[in-house]
Amino acid sequence: MPKTKDQYLNQRVGIFVDIQNMYHSAKNLFNRNVNFSKILKEATAERQLIRAIAYVVKSGTSEEEKFFSAIADQGFELKIKDLQIFPGGMKKADWDVGLAVDAIKLADRLDAVVLVTGDGDFVPLVLYLKENKGCLVELMAFSKTASAKLIESVDRFTDLSKDERFLLRKF
Repeated sequence: MPKTKDQYLNQRVGIFVDIQNMYHSAKNLFNRNVNFSKILKEATAERQLIRAIAYVVKSGTSEEEKFFSAIADQGFELKIKDLQIFPGGMKKADWDVGLAVDAIKLADRLDAVVLVTGDGDFVPLVLYLKENKGCLVELMAFSKTASAKLIESVDRFTDLSKDERFLLRKF
């Protein structure tokens, strides 16, 4: 039997946002920016917010600081990592391990974990949080760029493609 909204009100929730994944998905699919403020509001859903962490990669562009400030102003704690550029030009810019470690460290203080990403690398994290920590795991992502296995592994999926309020102006 599905829970009513009132049954979720006492839940402690943690929100973990893979900014690069969401930014590039919205840009490639819709040529638009993500409305992270609306995502935070929807993910919290009147529950007790314990932490909302946004993971960003610093690449040295001029608009970056303004973008990072805007995300922080919306209520997210920012975790920033520098873009790695290897000899030969290969670039690496992901927070997968950092996000997973944070979610695991906080899991004992959470009833629900909301992942905002489409990255299928998080399937083992979802399974661990559900099976070993007893957390309800929710996913918010764009269905066309989200891993099908990730969507299948979570307790609840919100397709951000189906609601215009999760998108901002065009580029």
